[in-house]
Amino acid sequence: MSAPNDTRFLTQLYIDGHWVDGALGRTIAVVNPATGTCLANVAAGTLPDVERAVACAARAFRTWRHTTGAERATYLRAIAAEVDVRRERLVMLQSLNNGKPQAEAHMDVDDVIATFSYYAQMAEQLDDISGAEVGIPGIGHRARILREPAGVAALIVPWNFPMVTTAWKLAPALAAGCTVVLKPSEITPLPELELASVIASAGLPAGVFNAVTGTGADVGAPLVAHPGVAKISFTGSTSVGQTVMKTATDTLKGVSLELGGKSSIIVFDDADLDLAIDLVEAGGFFNSGQMCSATSRVLVARALLPTLLARLVERAERIVVGDPFAPDVRMGPLVSRAQFDRVRGHIEQGIADGARLVTGGGRPAGAPEQGFFIAPTIFTDVPTMSALWRDEIFGPVLCVRAFDTEEQAVDMANDSDYGLVASVVTADEARGERVARALAAGVVWVNTPQLIYPQTSWGGFKRSSIGRELGPFGLAAFQEIKQVLTRRQAS
Repeated sequence: MSAPNDTRFLTQLYIDGHWVDGALGRTIAVVNPATGTCLANVAAGTLPDVERAVACAARAFRTWRHTTGAERATYLRAIAAEVDVRRERLVMLQSLNNGKPQAEAHMDVDDVIATFSYYAQMAEQLDDISGAEVGIPGIGHRARILREPAGVAALIVPWNFPMVTTAWKLAPALAAGCTVVLKPSEITPLPELELASVIASAGLPAGVFNAVTGTGADVGAPLVAHPGVAKISFTGSTSVGQTVMKTATDTLKGVSLELGGKSSIIVFDDADLDLAIDLVEAGGFFNSGQMCSATSRVLVARALLPTLLARLVERAERIVVGDPFAPDVRMGPLVSRAQFDRVRGHIEQGIADGARLVTGGGRPAGAPEQGFFIAPTIFTDVPTMSALWRDEIFGPVLCVRAFDTEEQAVDMANDSDYGLVASVVTADEARGERVARALAAGVVWVNTPQLIYPQTSWGGFKRSSIGRELGPFGLAAFQEIKQVLTRRQAS
């Protein structure tokens, strides 16, 4: 199987219910990471496009905010249904533009459908506009708490999970009654623009949803600074997130940040070894390791380390890396030349710092020379102060270390500037619970793959997050709270 040759792509901005070119006529080349060739030239938005999109969203907010939760739920369900109808095209675009193997791309589409469906249910629970009664000691007053939409929301999403991170933000924003300006990554805009077409087909009023492609400097920064934007929801690197937060202080707008991670999987000596190998592999090599939730630090009980390492190396060397459209491929390319060069630089620096390269580190045998492919890579003896151990690599690179006690394992996992996720593998249920509570992470998986349900929560401690996505927390992120205190009429 190979990528289609005659695909037509959406390449314009979507503003106020219309597909339009950018005001300055600029474009950005979009590259197929498996071949290094140009797929399309997509409109590159600039400040005039941002200003127009925000103005249209602000105008639409005046009426959209007054729609009922049931009305908004109808739109959200229509989006979920149309995503399912266009599944094969969306899967194809994920693989073509991002490099995801087909099976991973199907999972992403499933996640998008589940997220819009869940927030349709949440929207239906918002129809009591009178608010929640609050018991107060003063008998002469009635107190209520209202939850109202924040206003125009700017959603800035990354390239590693196109459509998924968009759904995690967009579905609760629409459910809450906000209007939206979406900035997709300029690296992976093709699936995002197809999703914009899906949303357009749901018939939302003009201006409720807008999509402006372009660079962070030309689109992201003006959105963050715009006084007409009430809420910023950003997913990306910690360094850019810091800039977003600093800029947002000028207008004191609400900010949610989903940032980096440097997470651990802890494998105790009583672990089911087959399960442990599966979880370590998935935590490090799924999506070519391009995950903020990658458990790239593998902490293994010392007695188990030789056996686990040998089996893990064998498993890694069997992973087929190549054309994401090929049925036997389980790992695709990195998303861009820049990301490829960055990961290779980390690998080379790790070797220079004294880490022992056990397998991988270069281009996998048989992978296309023009694509951005790196073989599954495993290091041991990694110095704990090295960048390889402490920094987010965002590539298929695992670092394996031994531990001697439960306390030491927890301390090693928590010794990080980040606190997004962690995984624990043990046959001892009490220990699994104890360690989960001790880990400074927003999500802990115990004996399970990295499953994420829209009903729960997503976000981390320390430098990984500000706020939470998914579940009721994701909805609350796009709401303002209003207290109404009323004097009771004398009877």
